[in-house]
Amino acid sequence: MPSIPLISPAGYAPKFAIAFGNATGGAETVALDNPLPVAFAAGAAPAALAGSTAASTTAGPFAPAAGRAIVLTLSGTWTGQVQLLRSVDGGATRLPVTAAGQAYGAYSQNVCEPIWEESEAAATLYLGITVTSGTVNYRVGQ
Repeated sequence: MPSIPLISPAGYAPKFAIAFGNATGGAETVALDNPLPVAFAAGAAPAALAGSTAASTTAGPFAPAAGRAIVLTLSGTWTGQVQLLRSVDGGATRLPVTAAGQAYGAYSQNVCEPIWEESEAAATLYLGITVTSGTVNYRVGQ
């Protein structure tokens, strides 16, 4: 290896700035403490998967928008279990979701909470519903 240090051919770096329009129409220079204000535009939310059942069934599919939280609501007077299922082959194979190799997304009571965030465009979600008594109302949406 040569012992000569590699240096830039010029002894200077040209300075330039990036700016954006602020609320009053002036130019705001981008800096470490004033970053470029960017955000992903949220597309239209897919239609929610909603219904109620007094019998065991599989509800779905729900085709979520990638990168957004998916919220499950379960209500009613019921006993049983609702399991979140995921498919990437149009529903031919539906597998229970897991986290760190452990069962995840199984519910036996009323809930209203974010349950998943999908990153794969081809994925669809289902609810495997087992009702032993009563009626469960369900909704999966974004």
